[in-house]
Amino acid sequence: MVTEQEVDAIGQTLVDPKQPLQARFRALFTLRGLGGPGAIAWISQAFDDDSALLKHELAYCLGQMQDARAIPMLVDVLQDTRQEPMVRHEAGEALGAIGDPEVLEILKQYSSDPVIEGDHLAKDAPGMRKVAETCQLAVRRLEWLQQHGGEPAAGPYLSVDPAPPAEERDVGRLREALLDESRPLFERYRAMFALRNAGGEEAALALAEGLHCGSALFRHEVGYVLGQLQHEAAVPQLAAALARCTENPMVRHECAEALGAIARPACLAALQAHADDPERVVRESCEVALDMYEHETGRAFQYADGLEQLRGAPS
Repeated sequence: MVTEQEVDAIGQTLVDPKQPLQARFRALFTLRGLGGPGAIAWISQAFDDDSALLKHELAYCLGQMQDARAIPMLVDVLQDTRQEPMVRHEAGEALGAIGDPEVLEILKQYSSDPVIEGDHLAKDAPGMRKVAETCQLAVRRLEWLQQHGGEPAAGPYLSVDPAPPAEERDVGRLREALLDESRPLFERYRAMFALRNAGGEEAALALAEGLHCGSALFRHEVGYVLGQLQHEAAVPQLAAALARCTENPMVRHECAEALGAIARPACLAALQAHADDPERVVRESCEVALDMYEHETGRAFQYADGLEQLRGAPS
């Protein structure tokens, strides 16, 4: 049983800007695993931080916890136009992940955000389109849950995804759906998660092609999914996207973290090459990804093991 004092000690690490970013991420994911009102309260406190990357991950973790007590904080973040778009986007996605229909109206309100994304494969100046697209996806997810009586059947991954996987199993047809930009984004996301669940080199290469599609939101989700899949075949495409300075920073961030999860020598070289990137969110993502690489190659403890280290157990 975890004590309140232990939760508070982990929370103090999370909210302390003097702590290394890697330590704060470990604290965050430990709190996510513990759950409960104390963990939610500590995570919520950190939204005043100046790191967009950290705040993005705060929102992600609150959504993955699927605890309705996080809804008020996430709504506040979504509505706060002073927050970076990638943070507001993640708050919208988290509200969809929690799955409570009470947030449908607020998500519908932000689904019509009027600001349009910039040019294809260019840094979208205000970045607000991703907030609208995210809220549209979250609305579709909540409507799907209502129509199907609850969450989709558990798949091979533990994440709560912004769309249920498609029922189609043929990798070729899923690739076609993934890359068809005339289809609704929700359908393409369903193809994306079905490809991830299918696994293997063919699926990884099909997903990697999505890193050249027009929506920055879509490209960033492809990077995230490739990090879950952890297939070496996607490394060249991920490294190329990370290196593309005209790419949206949110996309580059996910590609960096995917490389950290895949953890092959080519990943290490790509991450080290951008460890001093001028974009803060990319630079910090590489810092975290290098820490992930250390874990995946067996030289550091797992993110979820932060509590054990706090208690003094061997890592």
